[in-house]
Amino acid sequence: MIEWFEYVQVGIAVIAGLLCLVLGLAGRTPNDYTLGATALVEVLLIAQLVVSLIAPATGNVPTGSGLEFWVYLVSAALIPPAAIVWALVERNRWSTAILGVACLAVAVMLYRMGQIWFVQVA
Repeated sequence: MIEWFEYVQVGIAVIAGLLCLVLGLAGRTPNDYTLGATALVEVLLIAQLVVSLIAPATGNVPTGSGLEFWVYLVSAALIPPAAIVWALVERNRWSTAILGVACLAVAVMLYRMGQIWFVQVA
């Protein structure tokens, strides 16, 4: 895994989460920007999955629990699609706020995955 990629993912997820949260609290319904920001977080999680599958073959293995890492990754990958479906079904300002909360939750999970891969010792 590439450490800077991990932190770029966290930053993008935080920015997407804050954008959605602010627009939701301002009374905006889900739009292309909020749905796109959340979809971008999901695309980054898919990239994370691919990199995580390839990295051990190159000798770059997690320093912490592999099981904990994969549980975080699978859980985080399920959150954005669920939030997008919620937003498309409900179409109100609170569903936009839910998109923001989902992105921020994924940001925390991404940060934790970085800690497991690079810092934590099993």
